[in-house]
Amino acid sequence: MSRLKNEIAAIVAAEGPISVERFMALALGHPRHGYYMTRDPFGWAGDFITAPEVSQMFGELVGLWVASVWQTMGAPGKLRLVELGPGRGTLMADLLRAGRVLPGFSEAVDVHLVETSPVLRAAQKASLAGRVAALHWHDRVEDLPPGPAIIVANEFFDALPVRQFVRQGGVWRERLVGLGADGRLVFGLAAEPEPRLTQQAGEGAVLEVPLVGHGIMRALAQRLVADGGALLAIDYGHLATAPGDTLQAMKDHKPVDPLVEPGEADLTAHVDFAALGRAALAAGAVLQGPVTQRVFLEALGLGARADRLQRSGSPDQARAIAGQRERLVEGGRTGMGELFKVMAVTHPDLPMLPGFDRLTTPAEASGEEP
Repeated sequence: MSRLKNEIAAIVAAEGPISVERFMALALGHPRHGYYMTRDPFGWAGDFITAPEVSQMFGELVGLWVASVWQTMGAPGKLRLVELGPGRGTLMADLLRAGRVLPGFSEAVDVHLVETSPVLRAAQKASLAGRVAALHWHDRVEDLPPGPAIIVANEFFDALPVRQFVRQGGVWRERLVGLGADGRLVFGLAAEPEPRLTQQAGEGAVLEVPLVGHGIMRALAQRLVADGGALLAIDYGHLATAPGDTLQAMKDHKPVDPLVEPGEADLTAHVDFAALGRAALAAGAVLQGPVTQRVFLEALGLGARADRLQRSGSPDQARAIAGQRERLVEGGRTGMGELFKVMAVTHPDLPMLPGFDRLTTPAEASGEEP
C-alpha cells in the first residue's frame, strides 16, 4: 500500500467517505506524497507524453500565436505571459524562441508560471534559464499580478479535481471514496441525493461537475475583462455537457485503477469545454472556438512549418518530423488531433484570432519563421 493510500484510508476511517474531488486533490497535490509533488511524469520515461514533448513545432506555433495576439492587443510595453501547469517548461521555451520573430515581443513579456510542484519548478528553471530576464512562480492563479495578459493552459484543466454524481433511482447521488471490508479503497454513493442537479439521464449514468475548473475559469475571465488579453486552453475533452465517467489513471503510459495506488499514477478527467465556456461568458469574456487541435494547428501553418524542417534535415530527421506532425493532428476517437480541443477566452474588444478565423496565421502576420 502506498504511503498516500494509508493516509487517505486513515482520513476515511476518521471522517467517513470523501468526495472524488477531494480524493483527486489528495492524489495529485498532497504536499508530501502527491503525484505531481514528487516526480517529473512527462515523456517516454514518465507516465504520459504531451504535445510539447511530441514536437517543437507545437510550442513554436503557440509562440507565434501568442506574439500575434500581443500585436493585436496593440503591443503593450508590459505583458504578463502566463502558463498554467508548465510541465518541464518545454512549451514555454519553444514559445519564447518563436516569439522573437516579432520585434519588441521578448522585451515586453514578463513570464509567470503557475506551478505547485517543487520538482517541476526545478525543471522549468533549467529549461528556461537565460531565455528571459526573470521568472515568477505562483501557487494559484489568484496570486498573478494585474495587467494585460496572455495565458496559456495546455493540459491544465484536465488535471483539476471533479465531483462525480451517479443516477440511481431517479435521483443523483454523489460518488464517494470509502473503505471496503478488506481495507481497500472503493467507490460508493452518498446516502442523500443532490437536489440541485436536475439533469435527466438513464439509471447508472455518471455526471461530472468540475467546480474547481469553473472557479479558475471565472477568475481568469474576470481578469481578462478587467485588464485585457486572452487565454488559450488546449486539452482533451468534449464539446457538449453530457453524462459520462471520464476519470482515468495512467502509469507507465498504461491505464490503471485510480484507487489502487493514489499518488503513484496520474489522475485526469476529460474537460467539459461547454461548461468552461459558460463560466467564461458569465464573467463577461468572449469565446473563440473550441475547435479541434487538428484544425487549430493546421490553420496556424503546421504543414508549412513541418515542410521547412524536413527540407533542412537529414532523411531520418525528415521521417521523424513527418511522424511528429501526424501525431499532433491524428484523427479518430483517441488521436490527438480530434480528441484535443482548443478554445480562446478573450477581452470583448479583441477581434477573431488566428487559428479560429482560419484566415491569417501568425507566421503570415510576422513574415518570418522561428
